[in-house]
Amino acid sequence: MILLSLISVLFVGGLIAWASESVDANYPKVVALIAIIIELAIVVLLLLQDAGDGGWVASIDAPWIPRFGISFYLAADGLSVLMIALTAFLGLIAVGSAWAEITERTGFFYFNLLWTLAGVIGVFTALDLFLFFFFWEVMLIPMYLIIAIWGHENKSYAAMKFFIFTQVSGMLMLIAIVMMAYLHFVEFGQLSFNYQDLLSVSVANPLQFWIMLGFFIGFATKLPSVPFHAWLPDAHSQAPTAGSVILAGVLLKTGAYGLIRFAIPLFPEASAQFAPFAMGLAAFSILYCAKVAFAQSDIKRLIAYTSVSHMGFVTLGIYAWNEQALQGAIMTMLAHGLSAAALFMLAGGLQHRIHTRNMNEMGGFWVHAPRMAVVTMFFSIAALGMPGLGNFVGEFLALLGAFQANTYATVASAFGLILASVYSLWVIQKVFQGGFSDSRFEVSKLRDLDRREMCYFALMMFGLIWMGLYPQPFLNLAEPVLASLLASTQSATMAATLTTGAGL
Repeated sequence: MILLSLISVLFVGGLIAWASESVDANYPKVVALIAIIIELAIVVLLLLQDAGDGGWVASIDAPWIPRFGISFYLAADGLSVLMIALTAFLGLIAVGSAWAEITERTGFFYFNLLWTLAGVIGVFTALDLFLFFFFWEVMLIPMYLIIAIWGHENKSYAAMKFFIFTQVSGMLMLIAIVMMAYLHFVEFGQLSFNYQDLLSVSVANPLQFWIMLGFFIGFATKLPSVPFHAWLPDAHSQAPTAGSVILAGVLLKTGAYGLIRFAIPLFPEASAQFAPFAMGLAAFSILYCAKVAFAQSDIKRLIAYTSVSHMGFVTLGIYAWNEQALQGAIMTMLAHGLSAAALFMLAGGLQHRIHTRNMNEMGGFWVHAPRMAVVTMFFSIAALGMPGLGNFVGEFLALLGAFQANTYATVASAFGLILASVYSLWVIQKVFQGGFSDSRFEVSKLRDLDRREMCYFALMMFGLIWMGLYPQPFLNLAEPVLASLLASTQSATMAATLTTGAGL
């Protein structure tokens, strides 16, 4: 029931937030904050649960549409718990970032925000693939509305682009899910969308490869990975700050989670054959998006491209498919969630103050907003992988594990760390150093971070320092899950690994 409570609190909280607007326009954000605080309390209870059989700390399995083998099957293990904790924490950050920015239709905004978070937690816990797809859609539609209604100048275009990319790739994934259920019917005589049942389905090549590709495209689009990334810069640049926080911090992680939980375990042989290509694609994403970031003058688009670049390390670690690389991928997901969310909050706060995202119109802000400058430098350094912070632990482990699987892709990816250092420092120089010009706005509009904002940033700083200096609790939570996944795929992929000589 604890998993049902996690989702229900957000669904019900969203409805109450929407209804409360009719009483007072300030009530919705208070309701949303209370809902997130309750959610965090439930997450703490979940962290205190002991793992049962199979490493699951909590589960619920009830019939839903038994005629088609569909059940309401939710379960959480160490990997799910880490992702749920990240979601709840960044939900709090998103509410804080929207506190002063969202002033119109506040009830409907917080309704969409909470329902997006509910869909994400459903994705991280659903083990019936039809239910998984249901939550996949639940998290997308409210995010589309957040961008389309509260976004900036080109919000309609960005929202539609986001919707088309995610819906088309989602339909491919749905076809793959239905195919797996049908193949279970052919082999065992009954329809089932249950993850545990589908693991036992035998799918011969080349059909296994094509079904796996449906899952990969669906998840790689959300990750995102080149060439499925084109929706992200527009969505981030046009979304309100809270939307960017949830997009960068949480929604991108659902794609990586799907690869780890579903795409590779369900199709181990096809994934082994595909791994060299996937790792090469990850290396290309890291380098290409880092290069494209240099061409941006819009600060939010620049951060968006750097986000795609850093998520390439996640893909690299996943398809290396050994414990070090997978631990690195998970740590990168967690650390990137905090650092990217913070950078988008800073960019959004800057835009809210001076009404521009163009870095060519900025400069010399350090003197007028020193707290903002120092906080931006901290998260920029974190994003480029400074030792002692969480991003370094994740990317180092991902590269260390990937080197064992594909030397060439790993060496190429390592150059992304150099490019990250250059563009991170370039942004600091462009925005905060040099001469100050107030030709486009009054100096009084460039106010520094207030206490509320500093509180949120301090929480994210603490998280990154904790992960950087003492990552063991996070590694311990993920370790049993990864050991189980590796053991379940080892025998099926051994022959394919010997023939390809790389990956998995």
